[in-house]
Order: sequence, then structure tokens, then C-alpha cells
Amino acid sequence: MPFGFGVEQNGSLAVPAGREIVSTINDLLELPFVVKIATKDWHPADHVSFASNHATPDNVPFVSTTVVRNPYNASELYTTRLWPVHCVQDTLGAQLIPELHIDRIDHVVEKGQDARVEMYSAFTDPFVRPSVSTSPLAALLREADISHVFIVGLALDYCVRFTALDSRKEGFRTYVVREATRAVDSGEAGRGATEHAFEDGGVHLVDLDGEELHRVRASAKKS
Repeated sequence: MPFGFGVEQNGSLAVPAGREIVSTINDLLELPFVVKIATKDWHPADHVSFASNHATPDNVPFVSTTVVRNPYNASELYTTRLWPVHCVQDTLGAQLIPELHIDRIDHVVEKGQDARVEMYSAFTDPFVRPSVSTSPLAALLREADISHVFIVGLALDYCVRFTALDSRKEGFRTYVVREATRAVDSGEAGRGATEHAFEDGGVHLVDLDGEELHRVRASAKKS
């Protein structure tokens, strides 16, 4: 999930303690996963989620919200939180942080490129009648004949949450590694609600020393 300058703990959209998980993610990148995919927000400067693109007084980052309508179906809409400007295309804030072992990554998927819609999920935007913006992630996973997906990164209660739920909807057995993610809101409204959503959506929250990752480690010995 996104791990660029714009969303780590010192970025414009800072996730508390976000940079602490880099070494854990790098350790996971050494495991024999079939394919390793990074995602990153790649927003245009006029993106709908940026508070600065909305009129005062309803443009306070982290506090204000806005209603987003499907540009192809005005009856479909949702409310989204507004954020500081972050991860703008062709800026430092949109780059993966240098501590991340990028040489271990097979593909980088850019998301959030359509200014009209929010796209927390690395698969697609929230609209379904019709969808507005879809990434190549599902196709990359199917091309690699993937059945199980492990998700790490930032932030647990936004991009990780919606990517994991969409991964399950796409038919993949989906795991989120507890020690390799951090939430924007660590309380019940953020982390707590996300864990409930995982339970309801069939997503498994797993530990580094759990049996799921043990099986991945064991596969290296067999090969």
C-alpha cells in the first residue's frame, strides 16, 4: 500500500509512527512471494480529496468532508474526508521512500489519478454503477496465478482497509499483516471499525509469527 513521502509519519498526510514499519516491510519483501507489488497515490493537483480545492469554511484537512458524485451517474454518491495536499504527480511527495527495498518489488501500481473521485482501494474507486477508475492490480495478480494476497503499508483504516476488502471481493484469500501497518485513527472509529469490517468481509488480520507467514517461509525451504 502507499508508502511515499506524502503519507509516512513526516509527510503532509502524516500517519502516526508510519515510518516505523519500513524495516518490517523490507523483511517481508525478502520472503518468497510469487509477486511483490507496491502501490502509490498519484494524484493530480486538483484532486477532490484535497481540502485546499474546496471553499472555506468547509475545507479543513482531517475535519471537513465533501460529497462526491459519480460523474457518470449522479444518483450514486458518497461522503469522503478531506486531506492536506499529498502525493501529487511528479513531486517528491508521490515517490516511494528510499528506505523501502524497491529493488525487491516487481510492479508499482499508481492509483487516485482521476481528480473527480477518491480511490483508497488499490483496485478501484467506490463507485459501481459504473466504476470510474480501475487500476491494473487485479489483472497483475491473476496473470501471476495468485490465490492468496498479503497486504501491508499505510494507512490501515483507509487504503489498506479498502484494498483488502476489494481483494476479497475479487476472490483472493486476503491477509493484512498486523505489525506492518499503522492507522490514521488508532481508536475505535479507525482501527476498531476497520477490524470489524475485516471480520465481516472475510479478511484475515494476521501476525508476523502466525501460521500464514510461516507457510510462506517454509515454501522457500521446499524450493
